[in-house]
Amino acid sequence: MMKTKIMINVAFFLFLLSCQSSKTEIKEENKQVQNEVVSDIGIGPIKEVKLGPIDQSLVSKGKEVFEMKCTACHKLDERFVGPPLRGITKKRKPEWIMNMILNPVEMTQKDPIAKQLLAEYLTQMTFQNVSQEEARAILEYFRSIDEEQK
Repeated sequence: MMKTKIMINVAFFLFLLSCQSSKTEIKEENKQVQNEVVSDIGIGPIKEVKLGPIDQSLVSKGKEVFEMKCTACHKLDERFVGPPLRGITKKRKPEWIMNMILNPVEMTQKDPIAKQLLAEYLTQMTFQNVSQEEARAILEYFRSIDEEQK
């Protein structure tokens, strides 16, 4: 009788221990989900971009900034250090593109698409000290290139 009570107590204790372990695992999974932000606009200061007709003055400025700060790692039509960028405005929202330019480290830590790109290209996109205005100009340059494809 005493052995049975001890065995029941031990079994109950193990049951409680496993329940606590499951709760801990669930909490860890919830933390991971919270850290993995799933958003089509990315993570960064840009929450909304209003697009209109392509602004040629922004295109010129964007091309200049792109050639100065981005071409060491990016080409338009071929894989280089980073992915080719022609067609990017057809694949990603304007906010995502600008947030990737402005906030590349946090994007590759938290945004699933940026994480995937980091895993594929094995090189962290560096912060190039691009202002929001310059990022918007780069976006306009990309839009103009992608518009040419039609």
